[in-house]
Amino acid sequence: MTNYRIGIVGTGFGVSTHLPALTAHPRFEVVALASPSSAARIAKERGIANAFASCQAMLDGCELDAVTIASPPFAHAADVHAALARAKHVVCEKPFALSVADAEGLAEAAARAGTACGIAHEFRFSAPLAALREMIVNRHLDPVRDIEVARYAGNLRGAVQAPRSWWFEAGRGGGIAGGMLVHWIDLANWLAGKPFKRASGLLRTANPARSDNAGPFTSAVDDGAFAAIEYEGGLVARVAADATLAVESFLCAVHGETRTAVASGTSPIGASLHAVDAQETSELECAPSPYAKFASVNPSVPLMMELYDEFVKQIETGASALPTFADGVETQRVMAAIGYPPGR
Repeated sequence: MTNYRIGIVGTGFGVSTHLPALTAHPRFEVVALASPSSAARIAKERGIANAFASCQAMLDGCELDAVTIASPPFAHAADVHAALARAKHVVCEKPFALSVADAEGLAEAAARAGTACGIAHEFRFSAPLAALREMIVNRHLDPVRDIEVARYAGNLRGAVQAPRSWWFEAGRGGGIAGGMLVHWIDLANWLAGKPFKRASGLLRTANPARSDNAGPFTSAVDDGAFAAIEYEGGLVARVAADATLAVESFLCAVHGETRTAVASGTSPIGASLHAVDAQETSELECAPSPYAKFASVNPSVPLMMELYDEFVKQIETGASALPTFADGVETQRVMAAIGYPPGR
């Protein structure tokens, strides 16, 4: 059985989630880490053989089969193109790109390279959300009329300190649309199972005045993002992400004319699933992730390991449930329709 040598670009989410998922996964060996400032230190701490200042240096400096791109969004396009130019298999973090043109260019480059490529939309592998998709595919909710996805949190309330960085810069991929709404747009598109016809929405900044340990600064990015999407056949989706609220909650509901199914909880991980019709409300049991024991490391690690299972299938068979670069282009088109990123 082949083990794949993989390098990770980015030491934020790349180290907190991708690294433990890949380290625990039976089919990958993490051999390199790339970041302009912290790769050498973290590689030494985590026992990774190679550390580099950039994706290009990593590609030049060691033998790799695959690359995880978890650099900031403004670096995705250059890093993915560099990996594809060397015919590497690629998993790219969201948001996929900062423009539709960039997303289309990445999808075209992947097709030319002929390698396995996917986007890290790990929430598709949350058991209740996967069950919702199965209910739609098996026509248990027909005719489906409305998809509702909302994630509410309080990490960008006015009183909350957050360190200034690219995340608070318009045009570099910062803000809650790139940080979270992109997941729920992908989820809505995946549940709908068809291309969207049109989309509209808005980005909102409720708390532009922010502070960190260095003092006050002004945020130019959204702390709330909202989209309405129309698909063929009378289906619409309403998608929201708001980080300025007192409540911590997640809701994904699929409404049909005779039945509704709802996944809800404090987050998409560990949400409960209910089916509702005119007669009763029933809680549906979902099988736990085969990697559930790794949730103690990070709650997203089991989902990411399942995503990497599909990455292996894509590498070895060319067929899998891995979110594709083509999916990323569709999501990017919706993001552009609501004004993401600002100024483009």
